[in-house]
Amino acid sequence: MATEGQQHPIKIYLLVWALLFVFSAISYASDYMDDGVIRTSVILLFMILKAAAIVAVFMHMQWERYALIFAILLPPLALMVLMTLMAIEADYAWATRVEYMGEPIAPEPKPPPTHRH
Repeated sequence: MATEGQQHPIKIYLLVWALLFVFSAISYASDYMDDGVIRTSVILLFMILKAAAIVAVFMHMQWERYALIFAILLPPLALMVLMTLMAIEADYAWATRVEYMGEPIAPEPKPPPTHRH
């Protein structure tokens, strides 16, 4: 005789589905905003919120132990922090090259190739 597993109420799934719909609507509505930091921040914020809701409820992470949650979520978080630090360092290194080594800010464009027949 097979034993049944833990069943979660369908109300949670419907609530998260509605929340995802609202987050997507707000994210799509940001297309009418002016381009800039605020628009990009709104899009990224709701992207992260949607991903967190999907992982928490639909992938059942909400009901897991903290050790498993940290084992799955900390490595991507550490990678994002390290990528941010590398981007900051790259910007600083390029600015140092421009300032102290006389590197041009933008490389000279190459002339278009000429075709001879």
